[in-house]
Amino acid sequence: MFMTKQHLTTARTLGVALVAALGLASCATYDDEFATINSRLDQLDTRVQGAAQSAESANQSAQQANQRLNQLEGRVQQLESAPKRAPRG
Repeated sequence: MFMTKQHLTTARTLGVALVAALGLASCATYDDEFATINSRLDQLDTRVQGAAQSAESANQSAQQANQRLNQLEGRVQQLESAPKRAPRG
């Protein structure tokens, strides 16, 4: 059986429609994958922000502790350099 011009046009149209349908189906799959990836990235971003806040809080606590140690160091040096006192009693 010979293909006529009309048959070739119909076959070509069906081929284009099939490729377009497969392309649209794969786009939906990619959309789902992108949504999953974006969701995971959002979760990671939230974790990173939480960790950054915790690190900032720990840094502030460490700075306060260092300030207190510096104050105590000054007092210790003052006591060590003071003249010795005779024991009472």
